Amino acid sequence: MKTILLVEDNEDIKKGLDYLFMQQEFLLLSASNLNIAKKYILEKQFDLILLDVTLPDGDGFSFYKEMKDYINVPVIFLTAKDLEDDIVKGLELGASDYIIKPFRNRELILRINNALKFNTAKDKIIHLKDIIIYVDSMKVIRDNKEIPLTSLEFKIFLMLLLNINKVVTREAILDKIWELSSNYVNDNTLTVYIKRIRKKLGTDNIIKTIKGTGYRVDRE
Repeated sequence: MKTILLVEDNEDIKKGLDYLFMQQEFLLLSASNLNIAKKYILEKQFDLILLDVTLPDGDGFSFYKEMKDYINVPVIFLTAKDLEDDIVKGLELGASDYIIKPFRNRELILRINNALKFNTAKDKIIHLKDIIIYVDSMKVIRDNKEIPLTSLEFKIFLMLLLNINKVVTREAILDKIWELSSNYVNDNTLTVYIKRIRKKLGTDNIIKTIKGTGYRVDRE
């Protein structure tokens, strides 16, 4: 079942999409403002974002620009304006599509399905022993089962994967966590994150501890 994050403050739209997505076998996760949306992006997994352009605590364009490095799924902008400049701006930022409110349900579902198909086709894949990592859709598969890493856990794991056979210092990982979550994280918290990732992966052999320095993932 695909999970869709809806960033929208209109309750009527949320209720309508909740029913529509249930019929389409989509799971809806909703955020009424950008603050909540940012938290979800960093902590949860989903397959697509429907992002309203106008929200109580900011605009969707600026938010997407700020969070783009941490969003690895298709984004469809929802806008009440059909101005060409707004449409072009959203697409230039890298969004998959846009749809003008009020929209027809069939059109929205068609655009969502098209975006999901496109994303699957371009997904970058890393193979590590018996683990398959889908970079863009942030999925980790082992023995044909998805390992439920949180967004932050996945990004820590990916940081190690992108530095395969190299030691990544604890300081570098802590800096990355700070950049992603804007929360202070101490050395002990990092140890807990690594422990959780190892437990979910089902092995302690993938992520090696380099005493006094950091961690390393080896190709073999």
